[in-house]
Amino acid sequence: MAWIHIIPFEAATGRLRQLYDRIAGPGGNVDNIMMMHSLRPHTMEGHMTLYKAVLHHSANTVPKWFLEVLGVWVSLRNRCDYCTEHHFAGLQRLLDDPARADAIRAALAAGDIAAAPLDAAQQAALRYAARLSESPGDMDEADVTALRMAGWEDAQILEINQVVAYFAYANRTVLGLGCSTKGDIIGLSPGNSDDAQDWGHR
Repeated sequence: MAWIHIIPFEAATGRLRQLYDRIAGPGGNVDNIMMMHSLRPHTMEGHMTLYKAVLHHSANTVPKWFLEVLGVWVSLRNRCDYCTEHHFAGLQRLLDDPARADAIRAALAAGDIAAAPLDAAQQAALRYAARLSESPGDMDEADVTALRMAGWEDAQILEINQVVAYFAYANRTVLGLGCSTKGDIIGLSPGNSDDAQDWGHR
C-alpha cells in the first residue's frame, strides 16, 4: 500500500485514532491517502482541512462536480492513477449522468479539452489548470483575464486555482510515497458540505 510504514486503523491510538474516527467511512475504512500521514497526524489534520475547504465546502460556488472534473484533469496531467480513480468516481456520483461522465473522462485522458462535453467557461478553466500544472512559472495575468472573460467571477477563479494547487499537493503525496488503491473504497468523500468539521466519508 505504501513505501513507508503505515499505522492501520485498528492499531491507531491517541490523536491518530481520533483523526481516523473523524475521517472513517463504512467499516472504519480510511482512504489510503490519509493513512500516508499516520506517522505525523498533524499533517493529516492539515490535509483534511485543506481538502474539505477546497472541494467540499458550502461557500464554494463552482459546481462540485466540476471541481471533481478539475481534480481528475490535474491528476491525469500528473499521472496519478490513485487520485484519478477516486475523483472520477466522485464525479460520476455527483454528475449522475454516466454517459457524459465517461465522455468527459475520455476527452481528458486524450488531452482533448475541446472534445469534452463542457461549456466554454469550463473548457477555459481546464486550459488554465493544464497551464498551471505544467508551466507554473509561465503564468501571468493574462491567464486569469482569460478566465474572467470566459465568465468566471474572481472568487470562482480562486476556487479553480485552489483545486489545481490542492491536487498538485495530493498527487505528490500519493506518487512520492507509493500510495495505492489497495483496500480503499473508491470514491468516498465528505458528504456534509454544510459542516466544515464533519470529515466523515460517505
